[in-house]
Order: sequence, then C-alpha cells, then structure tokens
Amino acid sequence: MHTAPDTPAIPFNGRLGATLVPGGVQFAVHAVSGGSARLLLFDGPADPRPAQVIELDPERHRTASYWHVTVPGVGHGQVYAWQMGQSPGKTLLDPYGLAIAGREIYDREAARGDGSNTATALRSVVVDLDRYDWGTDCAPATTGREFIYEMHVGAFTADPSSGLPAATRGTYAGVAAKADHLVALGVTAVELMPVHAFDWQDAPAGRVNYWGYSPLSYFAPHPGYAGGGDPTAVLDQFRDMVRALHRAGLRVILDVVYNHTAEA
Repeated sequence: MHTAPDTPAIPFNGRLGATLVPGGVQFAVHAVSGGSARLLLFDGPADPRPAQVIELDPERHRTASYWHVTVPGVGHGQVYAWQMGQSPGKTLLDPYGLAIAGREIYDREAARGDGSNTATALRSVVVDLDRYDWGTDCAPATTGREFIYEMHVGAFTADPSSGLPAATRGTYAGVAAKADHLVALGVTAVELMPVHAFDWQDAPAGRVNYWGYSPLSYFAPHPGYAGGGDPTAVLDQFRDMVRALHRAGLRVILDVVYNHTAEA
C-alpha cells in the first residue's frame, strides 16, 4: 500500500463525485462533521486492499464542509472509495458515484458490523460521461393523455415467454428489445421501479432483495440488470435502453425511493 499525502491542492471545482479534469480526476465528498477523510484507490474492482491511500489535509483539501482532492494520472475506470473520520475503518461508496464495483466480494454484514470492511466493500468507479454518444437523443414530448407502464426491469422479460435469449432476459437490453411491444400496447411512458444500485443482500436469511427498495448509490444504475462487462459498461447499457425507448416514442420515468435507504 502506498500513501500519498502530497497530492496537489487544486481549488474545488464545485462538483461532487469524481470529475475528470486535465491530467487526472478531482474527487469530492460532502461531510459536515467529518474530522478526517481518506481516498482509497484500487487497481482492480475486487482487490481486497487499496493500491493507494491518500490522506486528505484539512488545510489543503477542505473547503467549508467539502473534502476534495485532485489526483493526477487516473481517469475513466478508476476504482475508488472513501473512509471518513466519523466511521474509521469503514470503506464507503461515493454518494455521487456513477458506477459501482465489487459485487462479487460484497458482504453486507461486514459493512454493518465492527471492524474494517475494506476487503468486502462495494466501491465506486470513475466514469467519463463524454465517452458515450447520445447522438440526437431527447425525451419525447407529452401529447395529451398518457398511458404509463410501471415496470420492474428484472421481471419484465425474465420469463422465457418474452422470447428473448436467456442472457438478455431481465436486463436493460431486454427492456430495450421490447420497446415496440410496449408501443403496440398503447404505452406512452415507462416508469421504472428502482434502477439505481441497491443492496440485494438487504433481505431475510436465504432470500434476496428483489424489488430494489434499499438504494446504495442513487446515481449508479443497478449492475444486476446489466448483461456483464466492466462496471462502467453498466451505465452504457442503461443509456442504450433509454435511447431505445426514446426512439420508440416512449418517455422514461424513474421511481426514486429516498425513504427506503439501506442501513449499510
């Protein structure tokens, strides 16, 4: 592990999360009561230990209640997490992260219990939003009376009767493949039940959280609805679905559940 406290003290750009800047990434998080902050950088999405730990200096890396640090030489795909003073030893997701990694190692009980959870913690991933080409995509305009279809992405095409290949069922791509079917039903807008990354382990023993009402990261699409690929590909697959629905003339509404936030 390499600790690098001498990271440049570049002024806060006002954006929370991980923002690409010339030559690197600025990481920023809001913490009113945090007496200290550490940024953890991982070489791989499932590495048990960070390759680099950056201890932020409150004199150089804090503006009001915002911790921020610019790290040169990192970019799209960088896996990272935070440790804050009020939860020493606990490795935390970035609340403004756009993608998450570590599903294969995640342990909810370790996150909730005493001691360090770094080896089994979910992590955030830096995403360069400019790498995705939205083209001329835009949301269709509303036209009078609407027919809104409330949909669970995982369930909508999960059954073989969907006619989709097994690898596509229950995914963002599966919803995209059924856009014309929805139009034929008279649907004008799709309301997606929670698709932000949620804690699938927040359930009674022997079960999984199926419905998604336990969000972990509000700005990261749930990776369980993707068809594989690296963590940043989850966001691409979500955006591909939105584009397909828009092309079919369907508006997309997201069901956001702030009153069901996960404890861990």
